[in-house]
Amino acid sequence: MNALSTVIIVLAFFCVVVTLFVIGLLVQRMRHGRAQEEFRKSEERSLLALASSTDGLWDWNIQSGAVSYSDRFREILGFSLAEFPATMEALRSRLHPEDVEKTWAAIDRHLKGRVPFKVEYRLQAKSGTYLWFLARGQAVWGPAGDAVWMSGWVQNITERRQAHLDLKAALAEVKRLKDNLEAERAYLQEEIKLEYNYENIIGQSDEINYVLYKVEQIAATDTTVLVLGETGTGKELVARAVHSLSPRKDRALVKINCATLPANLIESELFGHEKGAFTGAYARQMGRFEVVNGATLFLDEIGELPLELQPKLLRVIQDGEFERLGGSQTIKVDVRVIAATNRHLEEEVRRGRFREDLWYRLNVFPITVPPLRERREDIALLVDYFVGKISKRLGKSIESIPITVMNTLRDYHWPGNVRELENVLERAVINSSGPKLHLVDELKKSRPDLTVVSKTLDEVERDYIVRVLEQTGWKVSGKNGAAEILGLDRSTLRTRMRKLGIVKP
Repeated sequence: MNALSTVIIVLAFFCVVVTLFVIGLLVQRMRHGRAQEEFRKSEERSLLALASSTDGLWDWNIQSGAVSYSDRFREILGFSLAEFPATMEALRSRLHPEDVEKTWAAIDRHLKGRVPFKVEYRLQAKSGTYLWFLARGQAVWGPAGDAVWMSGWVQNITERRQAHLDLKAALAEVKRLKDNLEAERAYLQEEIKLEYNYENIIGQSDEINYVLYKVEQIAATDTTVLVLGETGTGKELVARAVHSLSPRKDRALVKINCATLPANLIESELFGHEKGAFTGAYARQMGRFEVVNGATLFLDEIGELPLELQPKLLRVIQDGEFERLGGSQTIKVDVRVIAATNRHLEEEVRRGRFREDLWYRLNVFPITVPPLRERREDIALLVDYFVGKISKRLGKSIESIPITVMNTLRDYHWPGNVRELENVLERAVINSSGPKLHLVDELKKSRPDLTVVSKTLDEVERDYIVRVLEQTGWKVSGKNGAAEILGLDRSTLRTRMRKLGIVKP
């Protein structure tokens, strides 16, 4: 009985243990099932999150070469499964030519050096346009260390890239405008260092009133203007008057003197140059035509422009386009040209020193500034203006101008015109110790020269330069020198003297 009881107890215990074990297995299986379900749901959520944050998934079996793409990726490109085969070659054939090398280099770095794979490239859509994508991926390496599989995702970044390109273009335009403004500001800083002969056109004679009438006639248009007149008559002042009355008055009037620059630099100054265009061209530089786009360019001493540059000037005046020195890109500009010269351009054309077609293009609306000897009634006004201006600058007080001084000034021939008058008056103010103006220059009354009619242009020019040199004691350069009176660069004057055979006696 005791043995039977023991057996029963052992069997009962065994049954309890087996039951508990079975119950434990069932509980564990339930828990595992719930865990698997949670993992599946988590995986689905992860895939949904990835799908919502990307524009395509891809897998690449490196050993077989097969590639699979998500439907979303093909949908963006506009291809069906048949039109976009599951091969890497299909992807490569649609890459932008500029992106092929960098894309394959990124893949190679990842597979061999295990560098994280991230690259931006363009793919051609079915429509023919290129779309930008950002691709990321991760490879799986086999036991031998070789990559056997690679998968990843892509994101359509076309809008972002376009916004970047638009911003880049906008910044480039801002830089271009800034460069233009900087160039114009630098030019103006040089301009304000100059002291102009006068701020306004002084005079009330019929001759000067006719000049002002013509200025008002042409100012509001964009027509090319040619200002003619002897040296020192105020041609630049007339050009500035035209500009100040024009719609372009809010921009600078940019000036270039064709006589003061060496022939090999004039082209660069006018049209600019590219880096390396010539020795010393270490950077690209804009020319005056670019700087003054939308405004007015004053070409002083246009008759001195080298013959080989005249066709290029004719083109920019006629068509509004040119190329920088050493460049091939055509640049379009909107520039109004005002030119000035003291030369007889028709005679220069006959002698083959000036292009006839350029002469006709410049001579659309000529304005001739009369010499001072032809507007003697303006001399008193000019004297009052200059004496007041010079006295203030020198800290002197000139209260009266004797009638004998004024008569002497009126009777003089003034070969240097208004510029010469100002120089004579400055010397007079300097040498006047009292309130009356004392004239130090010996200004002889002019006599008609009947032989001028039979002289050539070079002979007239030679006589004129000799008279100015004699007046200055053969002082060529410096303050009150012949070059200053004639309005020429000292090297230009010496060149003219050599050409005309002028030597100091």
